[in-house]
Amino acid sequence: MNIRHLEEADFKDLHTIYSFQSVCENTSQKPFLSSESVSALFSGAGQYTLVAESEGKVVGHVTIFLNTKVRDKHSASLAIAVHPDYHGKGIAKALMSEAINQADNWLNLIRLDLEVHADNLSAISLYKKVGFETEGTKRLSTFKNGQYIDMLIMSRIDPSFEMNS
Repeated sequence: MNIRHLEEADFKDLHTIYSFQSVCENTSQKPFLSSESVSALFSGAGQYTLVAESEGKVVGHVTIFLNTKVRDKHSASLAIAVHPDYHGKGIAKALMSEAINQADNWLNLIRLDLEVHADNLSAISLYKKVGFETEGTKRLSTFKNGQYIDMLIMSRIDPSFEMNS
């Protein structure tokens, strides 16, 4: 597996990843996204997307959405998805670890945050393993499989950051 920056040629593989309902149901996206919609999600300014490549195809991505507000530029949000055939193979952990490395050592970020469906226990476990903590619950905040569910707000603060007190 190789982790690298997203290239335009990767959009077809990203579209394939998002064509699986099992992927979309655990993201903020709805099923049956067009290839143009997927491309638009990851081609905007203020985004930093890394992909995991295996056997010549992209099998996962993590995107850091940089904050453009002047007073919030030290923070960013994350989104991640992995092809279902590659679940449980360390792809998501490798992507998250590299995103954290980029945030801490290259993008000058102190805070990373994300939202995760409260019933996505494997993702929550991964996020905790790489240093995220639950900050709160957004009750009944999203609609999934015909019902409203909770979302957890999780964040990671760069452990080397020292608050000025």
